Amino acid sequence: MRILGIDPGYAILGYGVVDMQANHFTPVAYGALTTQANQEMPLRLGALHQQLTELIELYKPQVVAIEELFFNKNAKTAIMVAQARGAAIVACVSRGLPIFEYTPLQIKQALVGYGRADKNQVQQMTKYILHLDEIPRPDDAADGLAVALCHGNFSGGGKKPTFREGI
Repeated sequence: MRILGIDPGYAILGYGVVDMQANHFTPVAYGALTTQANQEMPLRLGALHQQLTELIELYKPQVVAIEELFFNKNAKTAIMVAQARGAAIVACVSRGLPIFEYTPLQIKQALVGYGRADKNQVQQMTKYILHLDEIPRPDDAADGLAVALCHGNFSGGGKKPTFREGI
């Protein structure tokens, strides 16, 4: 199974693509999609949608795992990230991909075994599981890979996707 993991953001959207066979993961690609800070938000969302659509066409994932949002301080930032997350979801759903959502706590639990693990612990475990020479950079790319690995760990447990049908 090929999994696309997404760490949503409007300035930087992290992604990771992994192949999973049995309990073995192979990294395919990872990186970050970016937008220009001086652009208006609708143009940034359009750019993210276009870049993610191209990524989907290139790597042909079978499922998508995306991180749910958790914000407790800045409502304006939360709204902007939520909009970027929406653009990412539309790009995936329009390609008919099932989408699975995971909280930060679930991602940490799946990779480290502890839901309150710090960012470095998750990054180190991502590096270890994928047999990488170094922690993926930028951090957003490592987070995208972690989301994909989380889904791989949960996929045998019968978790249902949030969205099944494309538009």
